[in-house]
Amino acid sequence: MGKVKLLLDVIEDIRSLADSLEAVADAMTHSDPPAAEPEAPKAAPTPVNEDPAPTTKAMSKEELRAFLGEKSLAGHRDTIQALIRKYGGKKFSDVDPSHYPALQKDAEELPDAT
Repeated sequence: MGKVKLLLDVIEDIRSLADSLEAVADAMTHSDPPAAEPEAPKAAPTPVNEDPAPTTKAMSKEELRAFLGEKSLAGHRDTIQALIRKYGGKKFSDVDPSHYPALQKDAEELPDAT
């Protein structure tokens, strides 16, 4: 029975890896190089609020998948899998889209590199 459990664990890891690779491929496909904009004359700087409220743009499904893939590749694989399970999925595609903002917020709190 131990060998079967081991094989099932390997299959789950391979599926997770496939999800991560798909996310990275999506990110690479959907990332456009920034357009070169002509340099505008610099105006006087406007005063900036000292403590602005962080505003995070909600990501599309593809953007969130790519973001989670990047975090996973940055060493947070187990944490990302735990977050996906937290929001009711075995893999990202199982997560209900209504949970995407909360999942995004939790993943953004992870450090960039481990």
